[in-house]
Amino acid sequence: MIGRLNHVGVATPSIEASVTLYRDLLGATRAHDPFDLPEQGVRVCFIDLPNSQIELIEPLGDDSPIHGFLAKNPKGGQHHVCFEVEDILAARDALRAKGATVLGTGEPRIGAHGTPIIFVHPKDMGGVLVELMQTPKDGAH
Repeated sequence: MIGRLNHVGVATPSIEASVTLYRDLLGATRAHDPFDLPEQGVRVCFIDLPNSQIELIEPLGDDSPIHGFLAKNPKGGQHHVCFEVEDILAARDALRAKGATVLGTGEPRIGAHGTPIIFVHPKDMGGVLVELMQTPKDGAH
């Protein structure tokens, strides 16, 4: 079921400050332009790595689910890890059959990469919030 690591999600109070940190301290050379995902209440920016990406997530508006995370972690921090799967519905059904809790209604929604995603509750994943993302059909990442 599990595919390659697509990205690590990092919540931040400031995408701009975080891009500077990854560039100046770690030498990251490619950050995409930030964009808003109003339906998810976040602003997102991807930083390309040789083998994956960092997804910077900043709250967008007062109803953002990221506010709660930042209240507990004011400087930000690792929010989730995202793995690719070939078939999001098959992955969801297999996880549920094994007793894992898929967050929300369990129906996939479109994520920041434009492909269907689901999240698996941290209590079932060793304390880590896991995002599963359907691999784009054209093979692009």
